[in-house]
Amino acid sequence: MFLGFSRDRGALFFTILFPLMFLAIFGGVFGHQTTSKVKVLEVGRAAVLDQAVAHDSGGLGKVMKVTRASDRAAALRKVEKGDADAVVEQRGGELVVHYSAADQVKAGTVRGLMDSLVQSANQAASGKPPAYKLATQQVEDDSLKAIQFFTPSLLGWALASAGVFGASQTLVTWRTKGILRRLQLSPAPIPTVFAARVAVSLAVALAQFALFVLVAQLPMFGLRLGHAWWMAVPMVMAGVLAFLSIGMVIGAWAKTQETAQAVTQLIVLPMAFLGGSFFPLDAAPSWMKALSYIFPLRYLNEGMLNVMGRGLGPASALPQIGVLLGVAVVGALIATRLFRWDAA
Repeated sequence: MFLGFSRDRGALFFTILFPLMFLAIFGGVFGHQTTSKVKVLEVGRAAVLDQAVAHDSGGLGKVMKVTRASDRAAALRKVEKGDADAVVEQRGGELVVHYSAADQVKAGTVRGLMDSLVQSANQAASGKPPAYKLATQQVEDDSLKAIQFFTPSLLGWALASAGVFGASQTLVTWRTKGILRRLQLSPAPIPTVFAARVAVSLAVALAQFALFVLVAQLPMFGLRLGHAWWMAVPMVMAGVLAFLSIGMVIGAWAKTQETAQAVTQLIVLPMAFLGGSFFPLDAAPSWMKALSYIFPLRYLNEGMLNVMGRGLGPASALPQIGVLLGVAVVGALIATRLFRWDAA
């Protein structure tokens, strides 16, 4: 089993090198990405804004860039085109903010910033100290970057693709070429043959995991593992068993390789997008979040992210491992009921 896999250059490329290419691309492009500043055009002299910028200790400059503009109409056109996020002007005691509703996130950010500046100016004018103070604390560690997300999520996608495609294609190929019938008549026990296939898949998955982690920890990517990262190993094994069982169900049902390949793509691609492999589900619509719980890839991605990226304890991965093992058992039972020795 292992020699056959290692001699198949196509399988080696799509199982190991192809997912690593995605890790290099996503990690290189988005690994050190930060949120862009809000671009504000100041028309005339806005005393409230000028005072805030002049007395800024560094916090305001990190989230907002203020540029003076002499032409009010041209400044408003830039906001309409998306070249700027807001135009600010002061009319007496009123600070007027012009923004576009096309980008709700930037619009909300601009309004929140300007509201806080006006409140600070009012407190300074009244001479009374504020009764309450705001203290902010970041939930994640400062080291949590995009690479912390992409490493486990892209690894999960690679494991899912290899497991489902490998199991379905192998089973259909063995049936259509009569290999299953020959194995049935050979002295080799059938459970041993299938156990060997599972063992090879687990070994390859662990090699994928080690390679992903080693590449992601290179200085150009900067992955920093959580203290319970080792819990990703049983997560990987449980995920492989789950996806192998799904592939076995497809392979047991499909009559041709073309059918198996089409059904596999219909399952793997939506599962990758809706399971959170290519983008975080935190900002996804509520219906997408609810739908993602159907796919076992979400549980693999979430469990590995908890222990590898978020720095949570070993217990945070146990529910996901349980779900994946449940999928493996159910899939194996269904595949056993649908299994056929011959193509007919």
